[in-house]
Parts: sequence; structure tokens; C-alpha cells
Amino acid sequence: MKFLRLIFLNFARNRRRTTLTVVSIAVSMVIFSMLYSLPRFVDRVLASSAKSLRLVVHAKAGLAYQLPEAYARKIAAIPHVEAVDAWNWFGGIYHLPSDQFPNIAIEQDYTEKVWPDWRVSSESMEAFKRERIACLIGMATMKRFGFHLGQQIMLHDSVYRRDLQFKIVGTLGEGTMPTMLLFRRDYLKESVGQTGGINFFWVRVDGEESIPGVIRAIDGEFANSGDPTHTESEGAFQAGFLASMRTLITLAEVLAAIVLVSIALVAANTAAMSVRERRGELAVMRSIGFPGARVIGLLAGEGALIGLAGGASGIGMAYATMKLLPLSTDAFGPIGTIAMPVSVPIAAVAAALLIGTLSALVPASIAARRNIVDELRAIA
Repeated sequence: MKFLRLIFLNFARNRRRTTLTVVSIAVSMVIFSMLYSLPRFVDRVLASSAKSLRLVVHAKAGLAYQLPEAYARKIAAIPHVEAVDAWNWFGGIYHLPSDQFPNIAIEQDYTEKVWPDWRVSSESMEAFKRERIACLIGMATMKRFGFHLGQQIMLHDSVYRRDLQFKIVGTLGEGTMPTMLLFRRDYLKESVGQTGGINFFWVRVDGEESIPGVIRAIDGEFANSGDPTHTESEGAFQAGFLASMRTLITLAEVLAAIVLVSIALVAANTAAMSVRERRGELAVMRSIGFPGARVIGLLAGEGALIGLAGGASGIGMAYATMKLLPLSTDAFGPIGTIAMPVSVPIAAVAAALLIGTLSALVPASIAARRNIVDELRAIA
């Protein structure tokens, strides 16, 4: 501990170089944290949906096709089905085309049964059922546009060519995307006439053991119809949806590794320059009794301090960026809602510490093995 002050003094010796090195590590940690968070985010979504009692029913021909609205009654009559929620996508735009966010028409009478994990307050849900133009909005969209409860907003849809007015009666909890807006399907039908069909049916069953049988029953019911269905668990649906991101996830992991290697080389070069400039000082320290191991420890401590400063700064910047990303735009889709798992800052700080320590350890070890007389003669 008595050498800690010496480490801090040397840390602040060349402030410009130290600052640039800390900034370089911080920027690399921002990139690493955001890239490393993507696979963790996907794993967390899949783990959460794997426990769900919901099924999703969509057209067998593909997600772009719709299903008849009458399917809802037939699905609800199947044993072990507790509730059915029909969804219609609505491509509403708030003011400018860049102001897009997911907005979906749902069945207000079955929302609580199918989606208990949305954590909508009872007051908000009662208002949603009572008021025809009511809507529920995720917190990210609320903050992005400065919305507040009771406010009325207008969305323009390019598909139906309609302007729909909504009143914000509540917010959505953690069970949904924080950018989503939900409103009533009966309001959509009254405003645009026939919607043409249903994009998805979300089905809640009474238990995990009922899922395989209900899936077979639903698809068997409509197998010979003009609009056959494909039913899958929420976990399987999420996995299929996220499979399109698998290449992006792999690329993120590769880029994260490249970023770490690149910044390690930069930090090693900076540490080598610092040690080279202090050859005389290190030789004097060894000549007055500092053992080589202690000299190496002091230099490694400086490197660790630089790595820690850069890692902590980078984590703070990455966290702020992820918080602000969904507030600035919804162009990133689900990626814009990625949260930073606890494992990411731990891994980032550990990586930064390792980079800072190892980058100083190698040139320090070389300097500690040099002959003291030759080093003093070289600077004389």
C-alpha cells in the first residue's frame, strides 16, 4: 500500500498520453459492451419465452399472410385454451416518417388473460376497456416523445390511409418492447372497415403439458381449409424470429474480440513507449535497492489503473447509450431495446484491467531484466 501513491503519481505524470490511452480503452469498451450485450440479450429473451404458456398462430404460408377473423372462435373452443388475442399491425406514423414505432391493434377483453406479464395497472386496464380511443404505450416511446397520461395523439397509417386519434391511458411494463403502442381492434375496425384478416392469434393455454396437444388441435382444425395455420410456442416463435439475427450475433461476437485485440495492441505500444522513456529512472530505482519484481509491480499497477479508468468510463458511456438509443429512434427495431446484462460490465471491466495490466507487464519485465550498469551508461 505504501507504493500506491507512487503509482498514482506516475499515472498522472504524462497527462496527455494517459488521457488518450484511457479514452481509447473507454471507446473500445463501449463498442465491446454493446456488441457483447446482443448475444446475452437474445439468450435472455429465449430463456424467458421458453417458460411461457402462450402459443402464436399465424398463416402457414408465412408471416406476411393473414388469417380469417372467424378462426378466433374456433380456437377458443379447443380444450385447454383459456383465451385468444387477435393482433393486427398498424403502421402508424407520429408526425414524421422517422417517428415510427410498433403500434398494434389487440382484443381489449382478453389482454389481461393472455398477457398478465405486461404489468398494466388495474386503473389503466379499466380505462383501456372503457374508452374506445384508449391506448397503452411503452415507457421508451413515452420518454422519446414526451408523452403523458391523458394526452391525445394522432397517428397516420400509410396502409389504411387513415388518421387515428388515441388517448394515452396507461403504460406497459417489462413484458413488452418498451417502444410499443397498443390500441383496441374494435376501434380499428370502426375506423377502416374490414381489416382483411388477422396477422397473429396469441393463445394462452392452461398448462405447459397442454401445449403439444393444443398445437396439434389448432393446426388439425384448419389443415384442410383455404388458410391453413402454423402454431408454435412463444419460445419457438421467438427463436425463429431471432434466427434471422444469428449472423448479426456471430458478427457481433467476432467484432467484440477484434476490438479487444486491437486496443490491447494500442495499449501495449503506449506502455512500451512509457517504459522506454523511463529507462534511466528504472535503472536508478533498481540501483538503490528496488528489486526487479517490485519495479514490474509498480508499472503493472499503473497499467491496471489506466485499464480500470478506461473500463469504468466505457461502461458508463455504453450504459447511457443503450438507455438513449430507443429514445432517439425506433429504426433499430428490437436491437434498439437491448439492455445491458450484469455480466457485461463485469466482463468489460475485467477485460480492461487485463489489457492495462498485460500491456505494461511485458515491457516492464524486459526492462527489469536489463543490466543496470548498461542502462545507466546509456543515459549518461
